[in-house]
Amino acid sequence: MGSSPSLHGTDLLRCAPQRNPAVCFVCAGCHVVCKSSRSHLQYLCRLERVACTDLGISKKNLNHFEVEYLCDYKKKGDQEFYLVKWKGYPESQNTWEPRRNLKCLKILKQFHLDLERELQRRKQRRSLKKLDHSLAHFMLQKAKQRQRLGRWEASLNTTREHKGRICVWNDVDLEGPPKDFTYINNYKVGEGIVLTEVAVGCECRDCFEEPLKGCCAGASLHRFAYNDKGQVRLKAGQPVYECNARCRCGPECLNRVVQKGIQYDMSIFKTDNGRGWGVRTMEKIRKNSFVMEYVGEIITSEEAERRGHIYDRQGATYLFDLDYVEDVYTVDAAHHGNISHFVNHSCTPNLQVYNVFINNIDERLPRIAFFATRMIKAGEELTFDYKMQIDPVDAESTRMDSNFGLAGMTGSPKKRVQMECKCGVESCRKYLF
Repeated sequence: MGSSPSLHGTDLLRCAPQRNPAVCFVCAGCHVVCKSSRSHLQYLCRLERVACTDLGISKKNLNHFEVEYLCDYKKKGDQEFYLVKWKGYPESQNTWEPRRNLKCLKILKQFHLDLERELQRRKQRRSLKKLDHSLAHFMLQKAKQRQRLGRWEASLNTTREHKGRICVWNDVDLEGPPKDFTYINNYKVGEGIVLTEVAVGCECRDCFEEPLKGCCAGASLHRFAYNDKGQVRLKAGQPVYECNARCRCGPECLNRVVQKGIQYDMSIFKTDNGRGWGVRTMEKIRKNSFVMEYVGEIITSEEAERRGHIYDRQGATYLFDLDYVEDVYTVDAAHHGNISHFVNHSCTPNLQVYNVFINNIDERLPRIAFFATRMIKAGEELTFDYKMQIDPVDAESTRMDSNFGLAGMTGSPKKRVQMECKCGVESCRKYLF
C-alpha cells in the first residue's frame, strides 16, 4: 500500500455510458463484454471516485493504492526513495515515493535482496545513492520477471490436481516461464493411439489383508507392492499393479499410491551451473516413497525418432521410451507434461523408475512412476538417471527391457548427438548418451 500516485488526464475506456456517478458504470447495467482486467477496472473506479461492491472498492479504501513492484532506488540525505509501479495503473503513472509511505515490507525486502545479489555479481559497492541506468534497467526487468513467474506459479497451482503445491523461483538470471509448455496431470494420448481400459477389478474389502485372494496386488509377483506407509516393497524392475476404478475397495486402499498423485510440495528453480530449470522437494521424503509420475504426450516410436532428431539439435530431450514389453510407444514431455519435465539428470540419482499399471491393461503403456531411492531432505534437488539401467530380478516374469530410459536410446546411438553431463558428482559419466 502507499500514497496516491499523481494522475494526469482521464483517458478512459468505458463499457457503457455513465448514468449515475454514484454507481460503478463498469458493472451496473453493462451488457458489453469488457476486455479490461479487474485491477484496471479498480483503477478506473478510483480515478472516477466511484465505489463498487463487485470490485471491492468502498469509501473506506477508495484512496488505497497497492504497490505492484519497485523499479528504481535513490537516496537523498538520510531519506530513501523508490520508484513505484502501482497495481492497476500504467507505467506512465509510476511515482517516486519516500520509504515512510510504503507498507509493502515483502516487496521492499525482495527488492533489496535482488539488488544485493546483482551488486555482488557485478562486484560493485553496496552503498549506493543512486542506481545507474544499467542497474536500474536490470531491477525493472527483475521485477517484471517475478510478476511473470508469479502468474505462472498461480497457473500451475490452479491446473494441478494433486495435493503437492508448486512454487517457482529464479535468483540466477532473467529467464521467465517456458514459452511453449502446458502443465497436464495425466497422459495426453497422441493421434492414432487408444488406451485399453481395464474391464474388471478386485472384490476385496481390505486389500492389504487379502492380496492373494483375487486382489490386483496379486499380479505383482503375488506380493503386495506397498507397505502400510505407502512405500514400495518391490525391487526395481518388477511391475506394480494398483487397484483400479472398477475395484470394490475405496480410495483409502493401501494399494492406491501412484494414482493419488504428488503429495509433496515442490519448487521449480533455476540452477546456477547451466543445467536450466530443476526441481527441489520442499518436504522430507522417506526412502521408497512415491514422488511423481513422468507425464507427457504418448506417441509412437516412429514419431519419437523424428522428434528426437529435432530435440537433439535444440540440445534437450524429453522423450521417455515405454519399452516394458516392446518398444512401441514413447512419452514426450517437451510441450505437455507435469513437474517431472523440469527434473534434471544425475549419475547418482535419488529417484528410481517403476512401471505401474492402474486403469490401462495394455502392457505396452505403463505409467512411469518415480520413487525415492533414499531419504531425501527438504530443499534437496530431485534427480533421476536419464540412462537408467535396470537389472531385472526375473527377466521372464518382469519382462523389463534393460535399455529402459530417456530417449537418446531410441534409434541408433551413433546417429544421436552426444550430450555433456553437468551433474557434477564424483562418479559422473561425463556424457548423458
